[in-house]
Amino acid sequence: MLSKNELLYTLALQRVPNLGDTSAKKLLQAIGSAEAIFKEKKSNLLKIDGIGAFKVKDLDEAFLLNEAESEIKFIEANNIEYSYFKDKTYPDRLKYCLDGPILFFHTGNIDIPNKKLLSIVGTRKVTSYGQSFCEKLIEDLAVINPVIVSGFAYGVDITAHKAAMDNGLQTIGCLAHGLNQIYPKVHKKYVAKVEENGGFISEFWSTDPFDRNNFLKRNRIIAGMSEATIVIESAEKGGSLVTADIANSYSREVFAVPGRATDNQSVGCNNLIKTNQARVVTSAADIIYMLGWELETKVKKPQQTSLFVEFTTEEKLIYNFLKDKEKELLDIIAIECQLPTHKVANLLLGMELKGVIRPLPGKLFQLI
Repeated sequence: MLSKNELLYTLALQRVPNLGDTSAKKLLQAIGSAEAIFKEKKSNLLKIDGIGAFKVKDLDEAFLLNEAESEIKFIEANNIEYSYFKDKTYPDRLKYCLDGPILFFHTGNIDIPNKKLLSIVGTRKVTSYGQSFCEKLIEDLAVINPVIVSGFAYGVDITAHKAAMDNGLQTIGCLAHGLNQIYPKVHKKYVAKVEENGGFISEFWSTDPFDRNNFLKRNRIIAGMSEATIVIESAEKGGSLVTADIANSYSREVFAVPGRATDNQSVGCNNLIKTNQARVVTSAADIIYMLGWELETKVKKPQQTSLFVEFTTEEKLIYNFLKDKEKELLDIIAIECQLPTHKVANLLLGMELKGVIRPLPGKLFQLI
């Protein structure tokens, strides 16, 4: 947690025209603190790799500190919290994004250390298919207790937030404006519940004007803070495709829901898949398997499941194969049981929910 004085100078640094988060981090690494940067001779700052005169010409402007003081008053008056990029409360994965914000603000009850974060994005003109797929996906993912991140916009975003809350999951709305407003206004009715089940984050100040370019800027936070980004539906062009592109640039996993070639809201997803910019996702099992996630122990498992659980024919085949194995890889299970790998992944997920098997690191599985 920054001292009030260092917060003041950090806010002022965030406000320097033409500097940007990447260059601000370079200065902080070289000089040590935001206050020291403002007090350092410009000739010394210019010796830092990547720092030119254009980026630091406004560092000594007094209005930056005056603006920062005003924003601190807003923060204190409205119980706004903040996360500095070196804080423990700052998302771990976002720390490794060079252009991640040096500081962002947040409200609610956000708790993300050691949590699985998933970003779900898509068109604002979501179809009934896209909406039902999103709801079912999050319902099935609830067993691994992920944090659902989205942009609180119309369509896929608000569907994801609501589905997360309906399933008792934490959800985070990443906003493209200051925390003094909500856009779209019709979503104000969800604010209190979101803050109970997560909260909102934003790098924008209360004095920042509403600007559509902010949506593209905030997309890097959505992509950067999560382990994977899932695109539910998208037209040929759209903000969710930008988020997917950023996620790929951060070496994050990107998933896309395939759709019919004739559906306008599936063109973007189909193109992501065709150009190998996204993996196909048709179920929660795909996500769990491809990310190598283990199930949480949210479901109480019986002590002698094998005696009382009813198996399908294919589940019994897998069960009998694993009886003679200490543990086995998913691919080997699929080969030995003569079943498609994607189908085995779904069957294993179902057997985990029944308390029959447990996943191990390295995509291994064993009977309980």
